[in-house]
Amino acid sequence: MHAVFYIHGKNGSAAEAGHYEPLFPKCKVVGLDYRTFTPWETGKEIREAAEALEQEHGKLTLIANSIGAFFSMHSHIEGLVQRAFFISPVVDMEKLILNMMTWANVTERALQEQKEIHTAFGEDLSWDYLCWVREHPVRWDVPTEILYGGHDTLTSLETVSDFARRHGAGLTVMEDGEHWFHTDEQMRFLDDWLRGGLFPARPLPLREGEGGR
Repeated sequence: MHAVFYIHGKNGSAAEAGHYEPLFPKCKVVGLDYRTFTPWETGKEIREAAEALEQEHGKLTLIANSIGAFFSMHSHIEGLVQRAFFISPVVDMEKLILNMMTWANVTERALQEQKEIHTAFGEDLSWDYLCWVREHPVRWDVPTEILYGGHDTLTSLETVSDFARRHGAGLTVMEDGEHWFHTDEQMRFLDDWLRGGLFPARPLPLREGEGGR
């Protein structure tokens, strides 16, 4: 039996994998409750779990949400994954961190000196984390489909489109979607996308400043 491996986003849980069971009725659907929150540690957790699943079921289908996609791309599981579905993926962590630093009015010098800074919007900025991200660019070579919400405030359409182009991934945009797909309408769209009915048969959206966008 083929396996579907689900990696949740921030504040999520492995229990979310249950939503995908009806969409993959012939597969074993398994979620991972990772216990660490850095790409170097969480990537190792994902790799170990994926290896165990692959031994039992063969190559995997990966579904990863938000930062779960970022962690997955740093877990060295390309050889274990047959295809991947990314939902609102964080595809450029350096850019996201720099954006958060701007929102918090934190300079690189201040972060380097203080090492860690807690922000008013609840995120901890880490100099070591930023340095690690810069030293470990994403390498991902798995057939991938991406679902993106037009009202995603963490990742811009330009950023996710650029990632999709560079990695040969398909990109589907729900104009009324958010970073967190959770309303009935959004979840119906997500389910239809996973069934394959919404994969784009058209060029990816233009970069900002190109054409009429």
